[in-house]
Amino acid sequence: MNKNKTALITGATSGIGRATAYEFAKQGINLILCGRRQERLDSMQSALSKQTDVITLNFDVRDKVAVFNAIDSLPEPFRHIDILINNAGNAHGFDPIQDGNLDDWDAMIDINVKGLLYVSRAVIPKMTERQSGHIINIGSSAGKEVYPKGNVYCASKHAVIAITDGMRIDLNPFGIKVTAINPGLVETEFSKVRYKGDAIADNAYKGYQALQPEDIAEIILFAITRPSHVNIADLLVFPTAQANNVTVKKTL
Repeated sequence: MNKNKTALITGATSGIGRATAYEFAKQGINLILCGRRQERLDSMQSALSKQTDVITLNFDVRDKVAVFNAIDSLPEPFRHIDILINNAGNAHGFDPIQDGNLDDWDAMIDINVKGLLYVSRAVIPKMTERQSGHIINIGSSAGKEVYPKGNVYCASKHAVIAITDGMRIDLNPFGIKVTAINPGLVETEFSKVRYKGDAIADNAYKGYQALQPEDIAEIILFAITRPSHVNIADLLVFPTAQANNVTVKKTL
């Protein structure tokens, strides 16, 4: 059922984006892999081209000119995008609001919110023309519940949920599905970026079994393979050890 479908994945070079690319390739979905690290994109293209057709786009979602130029540059076989996975996102810093780093704030708002909007704006018009498509925005449990020192990151992920809900309303007349998938603790490079190499990053996933990127990739695949009359609108997923953003059962 996925043969000849094409998916564009942002933030494809690591974590959930990378796992989703590998999961989609197994299903024969054609891939447009987007990211900032060309070396990783090239490596993934080489590996996944054995299973499906793959093209890469090297750009930063924060750069709206680069976003539109990259998507406009797609060759004809890849211009029909059936599935958009807005996965690119980041967290920087873990400070109370009064000590917040302004550059960290800018990075989170620019990537998590504006970047998602830029890519969506570049892709959606073709979907509305065809009156078909599925958009999956990767949010976070931080978009459901604010936690200490999470202020601006949580705000950016609350925005993702609001944008997703708005998309679903605006695109409803065109039959386009819109989904928010909101993971809790997933073991990725996320903490290394957030804590800037601090030792706290090494312990972020110790003492319990965190979600793995592949767990979320399987959920994304489930969402896109539902029958045409079924849309998974909003999904919150935790590891079993996690009850909310501040309650985690650790055994060590």
